[in-house]
Amino acid sequence: MRLRRCHCVVIQPRERFTIDLELMLRETPRLASTFEWVALAAHLDAEVRVDLDEIAVLGKVSAHAWTDRSQLEYEHPTQTLQSLEAKGLLVAEHTATANADDSVRTTHWEGLSAVAHRHLRWRDIDSERERGRFQELVEGEPLAHLGPPPATSVERGPPEARIALPGTPASPLAALMARRVTCRNFDPVRPLAPDDLASVLGLVFGARAEATVTGVPVLKKGSPSAGGLHPTEAYLLVRRVDGVAPGLYHYHAVAHALEPLRQLEAAEADALALRFVAVQRYFLEAPVLVIYASRFERNFWKYRQHAKAYRATILDVGHLSQTLYLAATERGLAAFFTAAVNEVDIEAAFGLDPMTQGVIGVGGFGHRADTREEIEFDPLHAVWPA
Repeated sequence: MRLRRCHCVVIQPRERFTIDLELMLRETPRLASTFEWVALAAHLDAEVRVDLDEIAVLGKVSAHAWTDRSQLEYEHPTQTLQSLEAKGLLVAEHTATANADDSVRTTHWEGLSAVAHRHLRWRDIDSERERGRFQELVEGEPLAHLGPPPATSVERGPPEARIALPGTPASPLAALMARRVTCRNFDPVRPLAPDDLASVLGLVFGARAEATVTGVPVLKKGSPSAGGLHPTEAYLLVRRVDGVAPGLYHYHAVAHALEPLRQLEAAEADALALRFVAVQRYFLEAPVLVIYASRFERNFWKYRQHAKAYRATILDVGHLSQTLYLAATERGLAAFFTAAVNEVDIEAAFGLDPMTQGVIGVGGFGHRADTREEIEFDPLHAVWPA
């Protein structure tokens, strides 16, 4: 049996505070602090506690070359090796842990990005419950606790030195962008027309052309993408679209077609939608949810272990989100995007490996309701009259 250290691991010092009961009995309340070390690995969902002996051994075992267990036991305490293996930080050949670790290696992740992506995902988070806790914490007065916010704009010189620019001319694009308002009031009944669904998906995610550049097959789409690789995939939760059964789908960018993954009953679709967007109820009535999932292997194939590669996949989703807003607005539809999502629950529903196809955010589009129940930021009154 051979072992090696897992591919990406970060060791983080932690300080935990507890009430010192002995001091409390002496009527001098004080918080007692406890220090510990925590390991976060890119192939494990949960963090694990480690001690200094285990950290020392991790620093002496190769993450690349396999080493016979007998050799490692000769060099290091057996109990420490067994503990690290049980925690998944030392990986044995031909095991499930090794397979999970291999998915990170073969996707060519940069280490810090891999750990951050894995451990910043949500599971079963209820945003409304968290917002209530925050309100209790700040006693309904966030500014009193958080202090004044930073200025809306940065000033790098005296006002008299500024060079005034001409105003933005009226244009179809300017009018379109004025109507681009994040929707929190979707019509709960009106379905989406198939032409609307097809138009928005095609303009945002569809391939305009295919080409080969220096031997690499690339796509031309309506938004920029690092290296022309376009790693973002669109997965859909369809709830109310004429002619399309409620269910989970994948949009094929080249074929401009929906690939059915699983049909859903209406109640199950509603429950999944609520879970996907972390119980942000104002997004619940959107007839279509779009899951932006980055196919990391597509991007990292070229930008291997690159410090900027993960950032490029995030930017890719940002470009697509804005394009979706504009494509939906042009057709008289409303749109939203949120990063406050339960990535782990979405991955489970669509059968995604977070280290090869990871969820970055969720958007949606549909008809806006006739009445405004939730606040929408529309200071230009382009959607809602003053």
